[in-house]
Amino acid sequence: MLFDPATDKPQDECGVFGLYSPEPNDLAWLTYLGLFALQHRGQEAAGMCISDGEKFHVDKDLGLVTQVFDERRLDGLRLANARVSIGHVRYSTTGSNLRFNAQPLTTRTNKGILGLAHNGNFVNAREVRSAMLMEGALFQTTNDSEVMLNLIARESHMDLVEATAAAMRKLRGGYACVLMSRTQLLGFRDPHGVRPLVIGQRDDGAYVLASEPCALYAVGARLVRDVQPGELVWMDRGGLHSLMVEPGRPTPCAFEWIYFARSDGELDGVDTHASRIRMGERLARERPVEADIVVPVPDSGIGAAIGYARESGIPFDYGLYKNPYAGRTFIAPTQEARELKVKMKLSPTSAVRGQRVVLVDDSIVRGTTSRQIVNLLREAGAREVHFRVSSPPIKHPCFYGIDTAARKELVASTHTGEEIRELIGADTLAFISERGLREAVGGPGLCLACFNGEYPAGTPLLNDVDKLALEV
Repeated sequence: MLFDPATDKPQDECGVFGLYSPEPNDLAWLTYLGLFALQHRGQEAAGMCISDGEKFHVDKDLGLVTQVFDERRLDGLRLANARVSIGHVRYSTTGSNLRFNAQPLTTRTNKGILGLAHNGNFVNAREVRSAMLMEGALFQTTNDSEVMLNLIARESHMDLVEATAAAMRKLRGGYACVLMSRTQLLGFRDPHGVRPLVIGQRDDGAYVLASEPCALYAVGARLVRDVQPGELVWMDRGGLHSLMVEPGRPTPCAFEWIYFARSDGELDGVDTHASRIRMGERLARERPVEADIVVPVPDSGIGAAIGYARESGIPFDYGLYKNPYAGRTFIAPTQEARELKVKMKLSPTSAVRGQRVVLVDDSIVRGTTSRQIVNLLREAGAREVHFRVSSPPIKHPCFYGIDTAARKELVASTHTGEEIRELIGADTLAFISERGLREAVGGPGLCLACFNGEYPAGTPLLNDVDKLALEV
């Protein structure tokens, strides 16, 4: 599992968006709004495809949505009779951060031009790709999304829906994809539902697919339902259609509720904000401590901190201020620079002075940033700092869309709880239990592979675990 060095958080995966409108619409603008709402899921690249039934316009580049799509580039995507669009915000999980790896990917086939946007990872992508190369297939990128697109394209005797279903049966892993032709929009999800995908509808009849409900709301759509694990849906002039390609065995990624998903929606029927509050309540019952205030690490620790405060009766307060302008503006090259970036991003408030603080965060990856935050509170006069974490210890890499890093970089895989406490300088340290997390989220079964090493959707071959495995 890779992390943002400045925050020591797991990197967001990717965000996908798609829209089918029965009547002409300004899909460039609507897709822009949907991608902007999903920006938290990927900050390396952004792109979109638009079709009016004949023309097929594509634009993508490295950067944030607002950096890639200025008014000039949006005008270049506007088609008078646009009816189908897809979009993508990317954090590179397979394939390096280069412009040619930006999505959506497109290809010409006997079914016309196809565009694909993908969130997640195919764990058998390299072996499938190698077999296709032996058969003469050509690849233009080094990301695993192109493997899916090639599988669909090569089924020349099938229509688009049949070819997509056939490709789904050949690839394993955790994924959610949106696919478009000139006249159809398709969405599909792996049988375990590891990565999320929801369906929405606007009052004008347009259907929307997105990684999270926040993108639906951004374009004026209401949530209809989740795409079910193993399901393929498609939209055309006949409306919304569905095919269960494989039996669903739901184990969605627990980190969607712990950290990744925005707090203003629900996935698989589970409210994100409410689940984070329940995590904090459960954490307070499992790991109580005498203290004066409960302080969240903003923003991802806020829900759990509210829950901890409610259950424990200890007052909640904002003991850390987050600078809203200190985003992902640069990559700090040295440890000293990373420590300064943390101070640029977070600063303690007077609320912690002289207090016994319960500091609540969603996860600890390496522990370096956690140590810096503890030090900030002590420098500000906190008498004690008790660290509480609303996820279990992260001990294993993820192969389903959270970029894989060396296991040795995960502090919980090489240190005991007491050693981590000493490393970060807290008076006490405690994590929520796996059982507590399951019960707090409720709803479907969960993928907890990064905590317990049990991978429901399979694992790649040992030599395929690197992010650049397809760069051969």
